Amino acid sequence: MTLVQHLQELRRRIVISLLAFVVGAIVGFIWYQHAPFGMSPLGEILRGPYCSLPEESRVSFSADGECRLLATSPFEMLMLRLKVGALAGTVLSSPVWLYQIWAFIVPGLHKNERRFTFLFVSTAVLLFVLGAVLAYVILSVGLEFLMGMGSEYQTAALTGERYFYFLLALLLIFGVSFEIPLLVVCLNLIGVLEYDHVKDKRRIIIVVIMIFAAVVTPGQEPFSMLVLAGALVVLVEIAFQFCRINDKRQKRQRPDWMDLDDETASSLDEGTGAIGAPTPVSASTSVSASSRPVSSRPVPPASTGETRVPQPEHKNTQPPQSGFFDDVL
Repeated sequence: MTLVQHLQELRRRIVISLLAFVVGAIVGFIWYQHAPFGMSPLGEILRGPYCSLPEESRVSFSADGECRLLATSPFEMLMLRLKVGALAGTVLSSPVWLYQIWAFIVPGLHKNERRFTFLFVSTAVLLFVLGAVLAYVILSVGLEFLMGMGSEYQTAALTGERYFYFLLALLLIFGVSFEIPLLVVCLNLIGVLEYDHVKDKRRIIIVVIMIFAAVVTPGQEPFSMLVLAGALVVLVEIAFQFCRINDKRQKRQRPDWMDLDDETASSLDEGTGAIGAPTPVSASTSVSASSRPVSSRPVPPASTGETRVPQPEHKNTQPPQSGFFDDVL
């Protein structure tokens, strides 16, 4: 295919993906309030963790006592519904735009590369969904902890914008964090990260994961942090075991010099292409006097006070063979 044909193919794939996204966003916008096929409305599903809180931990603004979030501006409910619809459209249309990406890049890959690419994309989607589901499950517990702090003196009244921002941020953070083990596996497959590099550093890695979970969790509460850190530790350990098996299958061996102490010198190899053992220097040989170069110019005598008659110089028709320093000497 020519460059123009590639651009036309890319444009067609993008148009199909955008159309699928628009259709999914419309479905999500309708699903936010109306439940199709006997399902629960999307808005009710998303506000489920908030409504599962005890009644004394939240404020009721409706006369019938139904659980509802608070809106503080005229366009807040419309904008919130549009955002949720767009997010739902991205998720619902993901099979279409993922297939379009796959169909665009697969003609330029080899057979084994196609298999690894498909496996990589499928695993990435699965890990992201697992992280988002885990975040939704633990949200009710983490939210109850946050809303229960200081409940003797105040009652929390969450707005829809703040609540959905916290919910979507938690879903996104958990989903993206679950891609870290896949990154470890990819680095091992391309030969950048080996199991021997990390097998003795598990304590440091666990501390780094705990710090990462404490920083990225939006609520800064301990329950979500511990759940995220524990899940990442388990997934990273599974990735390390994959690295160990893959290194053994690829027959990657750790060099002997990496196990030496910092102040210990490694032994010299004597195989092919190695430095080898030291050899003695041969005895020196004398140089004969006749082999010394003789200058073509006469050496002027030392100054004795006598007047020397200049001799006529013979014009040399041959090009000079000596260098610049011979002329100077």
